[in-house]
Parts: sequence; structure tokens; C-alpha cells
Amino acid sequence: MAKFLNTSATNYYLEELIKAARERLIIISPFLKFNDRIRELLEDKDRMKIDVRIVYGKSELSPSEINWLRSLNFVRTSFCQHLHAKCYVTERYAIISSMNLYDFSQINNNEMGVLISRKEEEQLYRDTFEEAQRLIRISDEVRLSAETIAKGEDGAQAPSAANKVEDKPYDKLTTSKVARALGMRTGELDDKLITAGLLTRDGDQFRLLDQGEAAGGDFRFSKKFGPFFIWPSDLAIE
Repeated sequence: MAKFLNTSATNYYLEELIKAARERLIIISPFLKFNDRIRELLEDKDRMKIDVRIVYGKSELSPSEINWLRSLNFVRTSFCQHLHAKCYVTERYAIISSMNLYDFSQINNNEMGVLISRKEEEQLYRDTFEEAQRLIRISDEVRLSAETIAKGEDGAQAPSAANKVEDKPYDKLTTSKVARALGMRTGELDDKLITAGLLTRDGDQFRLLDQGEAAGGDFRFSKKFGPFFIWPSDLAIE
């Protein structure tokens, strides 16, 4: 039957749950903060090409955390408004807990949790998994490169005078989304955009060139996410 977890047990079983994932890993936590141990575990899942979904509810990721997440090919991150649930799911187990991923290994906190085995509590596991899937469906997949306020999409620190500043909806894709569609990393696409004459580096910033505008590229600035670039979904890059 389901196993009650106190604070130390929650930390232990959560780490074991992540390590044992072989097909999928779902992390639902309003607050995120990736300590060295969590980074090591998630990087290992990425090397194993395991599908990892992270759903969170507070837009407080630091630029360094965003850049790290962008480096993981098999980790997708979604933002769910009004999220308060904390749940961790693999193909075999689920943990429902009071503990945010932010609190992982902070044993001074008082936490409670329940470990659910798919084999022993099939219906309870199924209900938990289906609710986790529902939260994924109603959440918005985050354009991580558009979330960096300090450096902006692709390293831009501030809007250039040569670019326009707007805060309105758009129907094109961010650089990271285009990169994913082309099967490459964002940094690799940045280099190709520079080589193709669509972007240029201006110190620590990127600047959109006339040829980039002609190709359909555009600059956007969001009060929430900061500066970033968008491109046509069918952008052709050699």
C-alpha cells in the first residue's frame, strides 16, 4: 500500500524516484531551484534520452538556470498558472508531497508525502498520473530563451536602438523553438544566423540586421520576459 514519507524520507525517495526513471519523469512543483544534485540527476536523464516534463508556477528562474535547462535536449518546461500541487511521477512510482523541488535536500523544513507504487496501488497511481497529464495539457510550454530578463533571448541584455520594442502577442517562433524544429541547439542556430548575415553580435548583445528583417525576423520585448527575437516557422538556414 501507499507509504507515508516524513521530511528525510521525502528527500530520499524523491532522489531514488528520479534516479530510477527509465521511460518518463514528470516534475510538478510551483517553485524550482536546481541544486547540484538535482542538476546531476536531470543531466543523467537527458543523456539517457528520457522524456522529462517539468511544470512550475512561479516565474522566478534565474538566467543561469534557464541557460542550463536550454542545454538539455530531452527536458521540456511548462508554466501552469495558479499551480500549487507538488507531484513527482515516473513509469513505476509517484510521490505526492508538500515539498517543492526548491526545498529538495533542505531537511530543516517539515514536509509530508506519500509514495505510490503503480504495481501495488494501480488505480491511485493512474489517478495521479492522469492529473499530472492534465496539468501538463493546460500549462504553456515555456520559451526558455525568452525568459531571461538579465540577458534576454540569445544573450541580448537590452533592446538596441536599431530594434523596435514592443509588448504584444506574436505568431512567429522564438529562436529556441526554431532551433528545436531544426534539430539543433539554440547556440548553434545563433552562429548560423550570424553566418547567414541575419544577426550580428554587438558586445554582449545580438542585433537584428536588415537581411534578418527581410527573412522575417523580428525583435520583441516583453515586460515579463524581456527582449528576444522571433522568426518564421519555416525559416531556412543552411
